Amino acid sequence: MPTSSWPFVAPWLMLAASNLFMTTAWYGHLKFRHAPLALVIFVSWLIAALEYTLAVPANRIGSAVYSPAQLKTIQELITLIVFVGFSYFCLGQPVRPMAILGFVLIFAGAGLVFVQK
Repeated sequence: MPTSSWPFVAPWLMLAASNLFMTTAWYGHLKFRHAPLALVIFVSWLIAALEYTLAVPANRIGSAVYSPAQLKTIQELITLIVFVGFSYFCLGQPVRPMAILGFVLIFAGAGLVFVQK
């Protein structure tokens, strides 16, 4: 077991940053519907490359203390949080109560992945 807290914290921080890039790559182009599709695909790939430079080391570092299932769960939970914020602040989409309830249920289920026997 590592003596430093870095392997515990780094995946959360790095995956949060990587999700900002990936959410931008996947959904940011919706603000630029007039742009040619080929251009948006190219720009999205460039943004996604930044995401990979954070996600891959986050999983490598985190694997010292988290299982692959736990790392994937962390990534998915962060994705939901980032998506809600991005959708609201960047795309102007309302956050509906049923969506929040659904996400809360997903978080509750995800918590089971971290329960130790």
